[in-house]
Amino acid sequence: MGLMTTLLRSVTWWNGQTLNTQLYTWRRGQKVGEDAEGNTYFQTRDAKRRWVIYNGEAEASRVPPDWHGWLHHTYDAPPTKAPLKHKAWEQPHQENLTGTPLSYAPPGSIRRGEPAAKRDYDAWTPE
Repeated sequence: MGLMTTLLRSVTWWNGQTLNTQLYTWRRGQKVGEDAEGNTYFQTRDAKRRWVIYNGEAEASRVPPDWHGWLHHTYDAPPTKAPLKHKAWEQPHQENLTGTPLSYAPPGSIRRGEPAAKRDYDAWTPE
């Protein structure tokens, strides 16, 4: 790890865990598990505090619902010990797509290539 990376980690949170988080995790953290994206989940030894260290960009929508419930003390047992039962209609977790080309664009949006069908309005033209 270079000097610039160390400096960035000491003052920014979006470049992975900060040095303080790494030190706190090392001293008091107990690894609970990982999700499919490589995010790692920790808790204190007395199980009062829980946190996640992201694999890459720190984006909260990258936390799957199972782990989100555990982080917010909705579930006592982590998904590694007591996995949730999923319904057949549930779709796989997908991160927030806002601001990306894959985000939803309704009919008539300027981001779509085709114009919206105009059936309810006829433009007035002078005769």
